[in-house]
Amino acid sequence: MQVKRVGITTLGCKVNRFESELIAESLDRSGWSVVGEKDEAELYVINTCTVTSEADRQARQAVRRAIRRNPAAVVIVTGCYAQISPESCASIPGVDHVIGNDRKLDIDRLLPDLGKRHLPRIMVGDLDEHVSLPDRLLSGYEGQTRAFVQVQQGCNQGCTFCIIHRARGPSRSLQPSLVKRQVERLAIAGFREIVICGVDLGSYGDDFEFDGRKCYSLVDLIRDLCTIDQDFRIRLSSLDPSHISDELIGLLAGYPKMCPHLHLSLQSGSTLILKRMKRRYDASFVYEKVARLREKLPKLVLSADLMVGFPTESEGQFEDSVAMVYDLQIAYPHVFPYSERTGTPAGRIPETRQVPLAERKARAKSLRNAGRAVRRELLASRLGTEARVLVEGGYCPLEGLQKARAADYIETWVPAPADAAGAWLDVIYESVRDDALIGRIAG
Repeated sequence: MQVKRVGITTLGCKVNRFESELIAESLDRSGWSVVGEKDEAELYVINTCTVTSEADRQARQAVRRAIRRNPAAVVIVTGCYAQISPESCASIPGVDHVIGNDRKLDIDRLLPDLGKRHLPRIMVGDLDEHVSLPDRLLSGYEGQTRAFVQVQQGCNQGCTFCIIHRARGPSRSLQPSLVKRQVERLAIAGFREIVICGVDLGSYGDDFEFDGRKCYSLVDLIRDLCTIDQDFRIRLSSLDPSHISDELIGLLAGYPKMCPHLHLSLQSGSTLILKRMKRRYDASFVYEKVARLREKLPKLVLSADLMVGFPTESEGQFEDSVAMVYDLQIAYPHVFPYSERTGTPAGRIPETRQVPLAERKARAKSLRNAGRAVRRELLASRLGTEARVLVEGGYCPLEGLQKARAADYIETWVPAPADAAGAWLDVIYESVRDDALIGRIAG
C-alpha cells in the first residue's frame, strides 16, 4: 500500500513551531509519512500567523504554493490567520478545510471524518470555551540541536495594535508536571538547549490559584526545570518587561542552566506611545528593570521586539526608541514597521494620524542600524574571552567552520567536523566576522 505523505508549513512564532511538531508526530503515528513542506504530498497543513497584515499575505502565499505543488492534495489551513479570518482562508481555491486554534492539535483525529466529508469545511470555535493545549509529549525536532517547549497559551492583555489575544484566546497554563516531563524527555534525547515559550510567557501560572491566591508561577516552573539532572541549558523566549521580577532576576543570576540572554517585548521607547499601545509599563520602568538585571548579570545580552511608525508617533518619540537601543545595549533588535490590523483599536485611528509607509520603513532601517552598532561593540568586547558554545551546524560561510551559539545568544563560528551538531565546545574568541565571532578551541 502506498504511504500517504503530509507536508507541514509553519509560519510565525515558536509556539506555532512547537504545535506543528506535535501535529507532525500525531500524523506520523496515524500512518502518514511527514515530508518537507516543499515536497509533493497527499496532505498539506499550513499553520499560519496573523500578527501583521504581512503575515496574512505570507499565509495566503504558502497556501497557494502548496496547492500548486499538488492540486489533488487535501489542504488544511490552521493557526491564527485561520482563527481570525476563516472565510478568507476558505475562499482560496483549493483549500479543503479551515481549522481554528481550538482544534488544531486534533487534526489527526479529525482526518478520517474530514475525508468522508462528515465535518464542516470551516471548523473555528470560541476560544473562551475551548482551545488546543498539548496533552502529549513531543519526541523532538529532527535536525535541530535546540527544542521549543510551549508552557502557556493565549493572552489577557489586548494591546491596541494586536489581534493575537483574539486569535489565541485567554491565557492558560500547562500543568507543571507535563512541562517537566516534556523538558526531561527532550534533554534525555540529546537536546542541549530548551527554549521555554508561550504567547504571553510571563503570565504562566496566573490561572493556578489556591484559596484565591496565585500558587505557582513561571519562576517556580523554571526553578523546578533546573533540577532536572541532564546537561542542557534553558533559554526564555519573549518576555513582557512587567514580568521581570526580582525573583526572576535572581533565578537568571543564580542557576547555571539559565542563559544570560533575554528577549524583551518592548515595542517602543516612548512612554506616550507605550500608553497609546496599552502596554503595561512606561519607559522609566524598562530602564529600571534592565538596570537591575545588569547589576546581577553584567554580561547579559538583550534582544527585543520594537515597533516603529505606530499611529501618532512623532520623530522625537521614535528617537526615544533609538536612544533606548543604545542606552540599554539592545544588541539584537527585532524591528518591524507598524501594520494596520482590521478589528484593533489602533486600526481605527484616522489616516491623518498614521505615519506614512515610507517613513515607517526609514525608521525601521535606522533602528536596525542602531542595533547593528550596539552588536559590533558587544562582539568586540568579547574578543580574547572564553565561552562554552553549542554547535548548531547548518550553513557557515567559512569553509571548515561550523555555526555554534553561546548561552548569551552570540553566534560563533568554530572549527568542528560536519557531524559535530549538538556538541559542546570550549572556545576562545579570536576575531569578528559579519555578525558572528570566530573562535578557536580552548586548551
